[in-house]
Amino acid sequence: MTHSADLNLTWARLIVEELHRLGVQHICLAPGSRSTPLTLAAADHPSLQRHTHFDERGLAFMALGLAKSTDSPVAIITTSGTAVANLYPALVEAAQTNVPLIVLSGDRPPELIDCGANQAIVQPAIFADYAKRLDLPAADLNIQPQALLAQLDHAMADLQHPLHINCMFREPLYPDGSRTDFSHYLAPIKSWRQETTPWLSLPAMQQQALPTTVEIEQLAQGKGVIVAATIGPEQQPEQILALAKRLGWPILADAQSQLRQHPDAINHIDQLFHHDDAKLLLQQADTLLWFGGRLLSKRLINFIDNHQWQALWHCLPVRRNLDPSHLRKSSFVGSINSFCQLPWPTSTQANWAKPLARFNQQLEQQFAEHEYGKLTELSAIRSLSALANANNNLFIGNSLPIRLFDMLAKPQAQPAAVFTNRGASGIDGLFATCCGVARGNGKATLMAIGDISALHDLNSLALARQTQQPIVIMALNNDGGSIFNMLPVPNEQLRENYYRLGHGLNFKHIAAQFELEYKQPTTLTELQTQMAQALSRNGTTLVEVVVPAGESADLIVATAKQIRG
Repeated sequence: MTHSADLNLTWARLIVEELHRLGVQHICLAPGSRSTPLTLAAADHPSLQRHTHFDERGLAFMALGLAKSTDSPVAIITTSGTAVANLYPALVEAAQTNVPLIVLSGDRPPELIDCGANQAIVQPAIFADYAKRLDLPAADLNIQPQALLAQLDHAMADLQHPLHINCMFREPLYPDGSRTDFSHYLAPIKSWRQETTPWLSLPAMQQQALPTTVEIEQLAQGKGVIVAATIGPEQQPEQILALAKRLGWPILADAQSQLRQHPDAINHIDQLFHHDDAKLLLQQADTLLWFGGRLLSKRLINFIDNHQWQALWHCLPVRRNLDPSHLRKSSFVGSINSFCQLPWPTSTQANWAKPLARFNQQLEQQFAEHEYGKLTELSAIRSLSALANANNNLFIGNSLPIRLFDMLAKPQAQPAAVFTNRGASGIDGLFATCCGVARGNGKATLMAIGDISALHDLNSLALARQTQQPIVIMALNNDGGSIFNMLPVPNEQLRENYYRLGHGLNFKHIAAQFELEYKQPTTLTELQTQMAQALSRNGTTLVEVVVPAGESADLIVATAKQIRG
């Protein structure tokens, strides 16, 4: 019986060690019995950074944040049954945004599946198309260790999305201390055990399809605009600034482009579509150079969809269809660096849209002078954007916060790295993802989150409680889903009963439950002071901004009316 437990652990150690050699530095563990061999192997590994959480759903989202901010694969260990199913939302988000999460799920052996055994479900293929699969059999001396390592190497090769490694283990799971000698079994991989490299050497496949010199010279003859959509900080999007300067074309910056707050971009493009002169000028554009996928602003999306382009180029780091409008275009694949290093000429129509920068500056001045006076959701997001800089992470939650950031964020000479969960745009797991981002790169982190999103992920405040660096959570409490105030729900009763779902709750006692510093400012000045103070001290501070339910929708409408003049 001890033999089985020791063989389980031997296999688990091979798996964990090979994953480490393939780039895994962080491993996230939830408690459970069937995953014991994997847990013991991870706990004993000298080089892994380990993270634990009692909630598998939050654990997976923390792993997602870690992977995003470290730009590296992150492993997750869970036990069998619904523990695995709880990872699903985070894996969907990871799959949508090309994040390499690796699930190591403990599982019952085949003879205990579909026979009423406790905590046994069908785990292979549980994540459907959202994860690549490697289904391992129960540990067996008839399967050579080099076969196990080779399967892992091939599964991890060129990994740009989640991988599910299902690991079946027979009992007993807990070694009793009397070790079985597996030296004969491990003899074929003796050289591997003495080294630090993976079993197989599999060179990365370079996927690249770039335009020719003739093609870029032809494109540069137009009146072009550059759209910077969703781009991760690791992709070095600042290179697009130099390209835009060389061509003499404006950058229309999405909230998730890392360039939204850069002073050389058109920061307020979403709101400039309310500006008649700006819209008239943009109608002259005939060429679109589009970097990244997934745009936030519906006004910008509608402009791209409905405009008559003579040339439209879409540039992505991997080949993927990220154009829901299915526009006719030329698609290219490659890094931003490889694209921007091409021999781009100055456009024959350089600076054709120069007035757009002036309109953008006038709008920024309008926002700066107004500052929305009192404490509102709009002024809170504006203040948050003013506080963030290159020393910080900025995590913006879904629904209304990200839209307000896109609308109002203040330009910064050195903007913060911006993180979101916009692959599937869910409101779940945002606290956990933010905590993972902060742990991953060790930076102080600012966060904006709505009240419904916060209620979705309260368990993950246990992760925020453990933080070593400053995390400032600005929770916007408008008593429900106020974004639905902006949508054409047939009548107010339906809106209240089935969409907004007012809850009448606040976060003061929740903060106390998780031993977090808590603030509830009543003025804009208090908010700005409290957030700045919180950013200067270690630990997590929850700053709750309480506003009337319908106020933000009214302010957004009033702002648009003011811009139109």
